[in-house]
Amino acid sequence: MAAFAAVLGIVVWTGHHFGVVETLGYLWVLALVALLAAFSLILAAFAFSRVWTFGDSGGRDVAFGVIFALLVFSPYGVVAYLMLTEPPLQAVTTDAENPPALPTATGRTGSMNALLPQSPGEQRLQAQHYPLVTGRRYQLPFDETLAAVQTVLLRQGWSKVEGPDVDAEDAGEATIGAVAPSFILDLPADVSIRVTADDDDATLVDMRSASRYGRHDLGDNACRITAFLAELDQQVAGLVGAAAAQ
Repeated sequence: MAAFAAVLGIVVWTGHHFGVVETLGYLWVLALVALLAAFSLILAAFAFSRVWTFGDSGGRDVAFGVIFALLVFSPYGVVAYLMLTEPPLQAVTTDAENPPALPTATGRTGSMNALLPQSPGEQRLQAQHYPLVTGRRYQLPFDETLAAVQTVLLRQGWSKVEGPDVDAEDAGEATIGAVAPSFILDLPADVSIRVTADDDDATLVDMRSASRYGRHDLGDNACRITAFLAELDQQVAGLVGAAAAQ
């Protein structure tokens, strides 16, 4: 039973990753996998008691079953730990007052999380736990910064990239949307990157990441934004260094 739970978990995760299994069905199967693993541990405890009390055979098989069950439970343990240590947020943004639009949000259905502005309490939680989630201001022209953002975005491997719109670029503002998977459960999140021309030939970059499923993002949205912006910092630094060398 423990081995079957492990195989079932791997198969359904793979099917969901490649778009064969829908997300709601995927979540139900993950719950079934956890139930099978828990039931196998209960049976193992009963079997171990018989081995200890009556000297029954099969102790090696039971030990392997326990190992399989614990391996199946390990991702669930990580999820439980993150739920206890990370703030209960569904979305994170670098600009709470005027968050970037989410071009890919048109693909959301009624079973997904509603897109709502951050409450004051959520803003405080984000500021307290994720101080590095802040916008960027680069001393680069608008078109160069947008090109740097697109270069970094291509390296992420995110799907359903939308934008930037040509008219928005002419107006000195462009928003790029994408759908990104979460780290452990591979659940989709809508991501947007807004590039805005500022005064003195500078450019502002803001980001927003919103989970489509779950009341808790497990810190995934903040991690996604900080990692992307850190990589963008390096990309811009390379451009500035190349320009200075010339």
